[in-house]
Amino acid sequence: MDGEERNTLISGPVAKLCKGRDKLRGRTMIEDFPLRDEGLCPLARRFFPAGQDREKLGYHRGMPPLDIDLRTVWRFRNAERELDLTLLHLLEAIEQSGKLTVAARAAGMSHRHAWNLIEKWTDFFGAPLVSIERGRGTQLSPLGAKLVWAGKRAQARLEPELENLAAELESSLNDVVAGRAPVLRIHASHDFSLVKLRELAGKTGSMKLDLRYRGSAEALASLRRGTCDLAGFHISDGPLGRGAAHRYAEALGPAIHRLVRIATRMQGLIVARGNPKSIRSVADLAQPGLRFINRQRDSGTRILLDELLSEAQLDPSRIDGYENEEHTHAAVAAHVAGGLADAGLGIEAAAMQAQLGFVPIAAERYFFAVHKDMLERREAKLLIGLLRGDAFHDAVTALHGVRAHRAGEIALVEKTPPWDKLL
Repeated sequence: MDGEERNTLISGPVAKLCKGRDKLRGRTMIEDFPLRDEGLCPLARRFFPAGQDREKLGYHRGMPPLDIDLRTVWRFRNAERELDLTLLHLLEAIEQSGKLTVAARAAGMSHRHAWNLIEKWTDFFGAPLVSIERGRGTQLSPLGAKLVWAGKRAQARLEPELENLAAELESSLNDVVAGRAPVLRIHASHDFSLVKLRELAGKTGSMKLDLRYRGSAEALASLRRGTCDLAGFHISDGPLGRGAAHRYAEALGPAIHRLVRIATRMQGLIVARGNPKSIRSVADLAQPGLRFINRQRDSGTRILLDELLSEAQLDPSRIDGYENEEHTHAAVAAHVAGGLADAGLGIEAAAMQAQLGFVPIAAERYFFAVHKDMLERREAKLLIGLLRGDAFHDAVTALHGVRAHRAGEIALVEKTPPWDKLL
């Protein structure tokens, strides 16, 4: 591969490489970053094939760890134009506030700039994005509302995959950076508290969290194989969590593993605002004409749903949409918000972020599983310190339906599930 090919522009997602205080935003070239070839993702192999000489390519000693943020680009191919994603932030703020002045401030722009942006894209689409009525403020038009929904759905669907890919690229690039901060590999079921934890770790600069989303069962299997340092999973309180606990126990050994408390949260049915279908329990999911959106197989939420259906003696085949899967709570909420489904099982925080209705079903505990020897490493001790700190507690408290209850507390794995003392 010659220099020109190695500097090929990454199209599609936009890479943002943060080097200390210098932030290269927008379309960024990845230049001359040699990699070891083991464990590279296919995209990384495309840019950095095996056998490259690290010294000839330039080994960057003492460089701060790279932090990669991959983002989507909306390109209208027939018009050769890209959507200004600031417009989506502005429209979403209008949806929430109903006032252009307030929305402009929330989007970080002047009232004049906000109005010019709306007019610019109104001309492009040939249809209004907002309507202004005396006494009603600024409201989204049907097109404006659809754009906001499309943006939320794209983010919910692609964000976990982009974050996983970004983590792979970071790991590959930082593998050759001398003096980098210690890295903890985390495979975990999706939860908003983990996003807050990663942000806090990044701000301290003392360590990096390589966070990749997996289902609870898959995350624990990764821990058993040694492909991650911590596995994030969740279990419902009381008898409802016993089935999952027995399943998860197969991947854990009381003599070698420990559990670290992260948070408590509420799982339930995410429904449209006002709950127009009057959904009260999983038994209502078999209503004629009701559309459901499920989580992927082996996710903790899918396991919980199957337990609930078994308890209600409801055959999954009676639920329209049981076979339709999403990989995060946010994606489930986006489906319901966009009118593609009437209900889905997910956490309260996802429902509240999407301004949807929520029917509580089960309280849950979220844990990290970790090998006991890992807890002696400096980076693990730093992580435990973050979990026990006020900053993490405050960040999690701001999430609806989530509490950092006894976060950072370390517990033994019971020989016999369901680990009632923990729940």
